[in-house]
Amino acid sequence: MQNTNSIDQMIVNVDMSNFVAEVIEKSMQIPVIVQFWAARSELCQTLGRTLEKVITEAGGAVRLAKANVDENQEIAAQMKIRSVPTVVAFVEGRPVDAFAGAKSDSEIREFLTKIAPELGPSDIEKILILADELHDQKNYQDASTAYSQALQLESDNPQAIAGLAQCLIQMDDLENAEHILSNLTDKQKNNPAVSAALARLDTAKQIGSLGDLDTLKSAVKKKPKNHQARFDLALALWATEARDEAANQLISIIATDKEWNDDGARKQLLKFFEMAGPMDPFTVSARRKLSSLLFS
Repeated sequence: MQNTNSIDQMIVNVDMSNFVAEVIEKSMQIPVIVQFWAARSELCQTLGRTLEKVITEAGGAVRLAKANVDENQEIAAQMKIRSVPTVVAFVEGRPVDAFAGAKSDSEIREFLTKIAPELGPSDIEKILILADELHDQKNYQDASTAYSQALQLESDNPQAIAGLAQCLIQMDDLENAEHILSNLTDKQKNNPAVSAALARLDTAKQIGSLGDLDTLKSAVKKKPKNHQARFDLALALWATEARDEAANQLISIIATDKEWNDDGARKQLLKFFEMAGPMDPFTVSARRKLSSLLFS
């Protein structure tokens, strides 16, 4: 829910002189969360940036007050703050909830929703949560229906576009997946979820023309320097979710001939990374191997 509060009003620094006005009294109007922090703590800096981001996105539904414990030891003592960072929520003039330590964006949003229910997920967010869950369960038919419902509410939503395309690819409906991913804006193409869907579509189209997995393995065994056969084997392995083996086949090509097929092996490996996601253990491990090879 948006209101007319400016960013300056949503995020303030507090000390003994204004704590009552900015926290106690303000919390009679809207919820206020107080971050107790210290400049010496890197964790406090990280949490502070996350809090400011989430509070700004909340559009004035919640205020953030920041109290430096080193400069405001009396407040910290009165609030019985034993470690930093600590966050305390005030509603109607009194503390109602708190947490200590680091939290992710989603965990902070969940915390805020307890004190400001209007910050809960919107209708489209609820649909997308359900769609993602169905996709993760490999229920691609129902997931595609949910993503389509989300697109009816917001036709340019990149998460819904990517999710629907991914479902269609999994159901081997490449024609409609390609239609969904056509005519995208540059901004949409740069969205990580959409980039992953585009990479999966391109790879799926290549896989469709491949032969039997055992035949490909046999071809590579007979002619280890047949880079095209090894490349095709990598794609076939990826299709069977043998991701590490697929990456190793491409890395083997790169190790032998980095320039083969206009750098095709490295480009395909980067597509694998996009499909898996940057923080997936597969991506982290394979990227380390690639970097070691390229910069050795």
